[in-house]
This record gives sequence, structure tokens and C-alpha cells, in this order.
Amino acid sequence: MSQIVRAKITALGTYVPPRLLTNADLEKMVETSDQWIIERVGIRERHIVDKGVATSDLGVQAAKRALAERGIAPSDLEAIIVATVTPDMLFPCSACLVQHKLGAKRVWGFDLNAACSSFLYALQVGSRFIASGVHKKVMVIGADVMSSIIDYTDRATCVIFGDGAGAVILEPAEDSLGVIDFLHEVDGSGGCSLFMPGGGSLNPASHETVNQKMHYVHQDGQAVFKFAVRKMAELCEELLKRNGLTSDDIDVFVPHQANKRIITATADRLGMPIEKVIIDIDRYGNTTSATIPLAMNSARQQGKLNKGDLALLAAVGAGFTVGTALVRWAY
Repeated sequence: MSQIVRAKITALGTYVPPRLLTNADLEKMVETSDQWIIERVGIRERHIVDKGVATSDLGVQAAKRALAERGIAPSDLEAIIVATVTPDMLFPCSACLVQHKLGAKRVWGFDLNAACSSFLYALQVGSRFIASGVHKKVMVIGADVMSSIIDYTDRATCVIFGDGAGAVILEPAEDSLGVIDFLHEVDGSGGCSLFMPGGGSLNPASHETVNQKMHYVHQDGQAVFKFAVRKMAELCEELLKRNGLTSDDIDVFVPHQANKRIITATADRLGMPIEKVIIDIDRYGNTTSATIPLAMNSARQQGKLNKGDLALLAAVGAGFTVGTALVRWAY
């Protein structure tokens, strides 16, 4: 086995569908208001796919942009990991569909589902492939079409989610840049607080499951909020401590964009100045697996993520899942 090396992100591409669903649109669909949505979750608009557009389609667009930024061909990739909670179908996996649409020859891949923590989990799996010497170029895609599993008569969930995708390319680092460390955790006792009960082996699709709206997201907002703030802060603090760092050493904090109040509460617990915190939920909503790459791109656009900068990434998702990572930006 080759000597362990650090993996670094060498390209980032993002994509959101052009169609917008604004708070004004939602006011016509459910009993809500622009003011209520902004105050409760901090969202003004979200991007929604047109009928017939699937997760793999968004993933391919993000992948093409990452490949173009790096200046390499799909055939140069060795593995594709698609982080998603909304695959095109139960099987084949969306990674197969992305591979085919990209025309990436002699590549293997798979899907990874850890809900909103999926991208960070996939990032670490991809980084381990690089670190072990098994692969030189791995693509990690976070993509979700959340509008496909949202009940647009349920104001508690329909105002939150949007569709989008982000892709990164991982390669070996010859310097101190790249993915430094990660800390992940799951707590299955929270599975009943955020879930989609229908469509799996427990409740296979039937007239009954459809009539009971079991194929939509069900959420206990208060339980998710409390867990997310506590665990994101706890794991971030532990990750920083074991690397001999404090929040003062972090150049940019890139949290999962689930709820603006969760983000600011977590930042407060970490003692993280709001200027270091990336918040773009107002533009995209919660895109689940895509929020971290979309937020990293927002950080780049704002001039807050440059070569050598130390980024702290964090997410909490259904399960419950928790993910954190330290990344020294490589370009």
C-alpha cells in the first residue's frame, strides 16, 4: 500500500435549476407570509426543478463545471461518489446515471446517504481513497431534488427546501493544503424526528402509503433545531481541540444551510464572529446534500475562501447524522 497522503480539493462546480420559488409564490400556496418565513428560517427564495429533471441531471451539470474548472476530462476520473437523499430511483444508483451522462469511462462509483450530512461523509470517503493511494482523482457530488419529496400543502416543510448540486474533485496534495481532519457521529434515536416513512422495505409504495402522504418529508422542527445546534457546536469544538485549534484560527465557517437561526446559534456557541460565517440560505433554501458545496462557492464569490485559508465545515442531518471537517483550501 502506498504511503498515506492528504487529499485536497482541486476544483468546485455548482448548479441550481433556473426556476425560482419565492416566498411570494408560497404565500399563494399555503398559509404563510414572506415575513414569517424570513424570521423563522431566513429564506427568501429557492430553486426548483422542472418536471422530469432529476438528481443526476443536477449532479452532471455541477460535475461538468468542476471538470471545466480543473481542465480535465470525465475519462480522467477514477471514482464518483454521489451524496444524495433523493436518488433518481432506488436502483440503479445515481452515480451510475451520472457516469453514463458524463461519459466517464473506466470509473466506478456509488451513492451515499447520510441526509444533510451526506456531502461531508462522502468527502471523507473520497479523501480516504486518495490518502490510501488507491486513486488520484475522485469526484464527490452533493445533489438533491428535495422538491420531489415535499408536501406543498405542509407549511412547516415546504418553505424550507430547494434543489441544487455541487461537485468537487479530490486529488493528492504535495503540501500542507487539503482535508486535514474530520469528526462524524450518528444518533439513531433521532430517526423519528426527521424522516420519510414511505417507499422503503418497511412501507413499500402502495395506494395506502400515497393516500397517507408517507412519501413526503416529516419533521419535528423543535427536536431537529435543538439537536442541530448542540451537536454541531460540540463536534466542531472537539475537532478543533484535537487539532490544537480554536475558533480564532478558523478563516471561514461553512455550516449546513438548514435554518438561519441554527447557523447563528451554532456560531454563537463556538464564539465565531458572524463575518466568518457563510450564510446563503436566503438564496437557495435547504438543498440538503448540496448546501455545503453551494456555501463554499458563495464563500469564494465573497472573497472569504482563498488559497491557504482554513475552513471549518459542519452539518447535521436526519438520522440523526452529524459531520464536521477541517479543510485548508488548496487553490
